[in-house]
Amino acid sequence: MIRINMFSSADKVAGQGVGSAYLELVGLLKDRLQDQFTVTINKHGQADITHYHTIDPQFFLSTFSKKRGRTIGYVHFLPETIEGSLRMPKFAKKIFYWYMIKFYKRMDQLVVVNPSFIPKIEAYGIPKSKITYIPNFVSPVEFPDRSIQDKLALREKYQLPKDKFIVFGSGQVQERKGVDDFVNLAKKNPHVQFVWAGGFSFGPMTDGYDHFKKIVENPPKNVIFTGIVKRTEIADYLNLADLFFLPSFDELFPMSVLEAFSCGVPVLLRDLELYEAIIAGKYVGADDLTGFNQALQKLMTDADFYKHYQQLARQAAQEYSPEHLAKIWADFYTAQAKL
Repeated sequence: MIRINMFSSADKVAGQGVGSAYLELVGLLKDRLQDQFTVTINKHGQADITHYHTIDPQFFLSTFSKKRGRTIGYVHFLPETIEGSLRMPKFAKKIFYWYMIKFYKRMDQLVVVNPSFIPKIEAYGIPKSKITYIPNFVSPVEFPDRSIQDKLALREKYQLPKDKFIVFGSGQVQERKGVDDFVNLAKKNPHVQFVWAGGFSFGPMTDGYDHFKKIVENPPKNVIFTGIVKRTEIADYLNLADLFFLPSFDELFPMSVLEAFSCGVPVLLRDLELYEAIIAGKYVGADDLTGFNQALQKLMTDADFYKHYQQLARQAAQEYSPEHLAKIWADFYTAQAKL
């Protein structure tokens, strides 16, 4: 048995995708690969592999212990993906970015969730040979594709109209997530119900906090901000929704998109280059508010167009399923333990 210790504080901050990705991987190892790996969480005992999901200072210090075995770093963010997420003084931001890269360089191997970020990591002086691409995934047990009857029942449960087209978005309320475009699209479509699940996971440190706090406290009549909710509720909202809309300006591999795919919901995204390597052709893409509005109108009025992207979502869910990723992670960990 290969001993793997996970170091993570991701589940301590609610409402962020890093925590969801961490929980999915731990669940995968314990449910599907328990005959190959022994998994411990935040322990300092002997391990064959230590997998770091977050870059806490105490975790950095632990890398100097000989008990750590092979050290693996999960790259959920880079300095450029933090921009538009957190508001920090320039000197603090400079130190934080330096520390982030320092942490990554301490690792024996890095795992990225999007291959487009490999050259960006190389630019920081980390050789390509030390970087492995393994995509995120979502469990269909946690995010099931429910029936029409269940969908109507969920709308009743959450007191949402049964006869309206519902657009759902999720993630932290911040500039990087494109929340302004989400709200502005709602203003252009007062007959459509918009729901955003998520909040200020980092409080006043959130970039654009004052601006977005005013919007959350006084949204348009057809927009609901639920605040931070449990993953089970995210699954409910996805199943009662007609469309998942995430107008982010930057991402790595958003768990929220995979969650939407798993629930069989068509996806509308800002057409970012970074999506090309992972989900090209599986979503409706647009570049700006005008494009988002045109896409929404077509999804609401063209049944064949809607069904096409609903089917593509379900196909994508199969590509990023636990069954597919279990073998990839098993092979990766086994190879790393031999080095």
